[in-house]
Amino acid sequence: MNKQSTELSLAHTDALGRSLAARLSAGTEALPHDVRERLRAAREQALARRREVLASALPVRQARAAGGITGLGARALGLWGGVATALSGVALVSGLVAIHFLHNETRARQIAEVDAALLTDDLPPAAYADPGFLAFLRRND
Repeated sequence: MNKQSTELSLAHTDALGRSLAARLSAGTEALPHDVRERLRAAREQALARRREVLASALPVRQARAAGGITGLGARALGLWGGVATALSGVALVSGLVAIHFLHNETRARQIAEVDAALLTDDLPPAAYADPGFLAFLRRND
């Protein structure tokens, strides 16, 4: 969204709020005094919350209007900025894919080493699954 459409939507929201408040206020004369007072207090609380929201959103709107963090804005990047952004995304994805494959290769190599050690050992692999043999190994360590 650009600045104009944001301002228009904020103005539209405020106008809608005013018209809704006017319609709600039109029927309050027939209500008892305590109900009117509770409604008035609720309206004041809602307006206070609205002011807090607007105050907290103000720095964000100012930063967007100033062009973001860099001060350049989205349009100032141009063609080369778009190319640089795309290249950095490609570099990130290719780096993640390379890390994934290297991690899998390392893990496969570790598993192969364990398998080779088990198969070339004097004991059969079934001995390592025997609970009595494991207890014997723990006692002798």
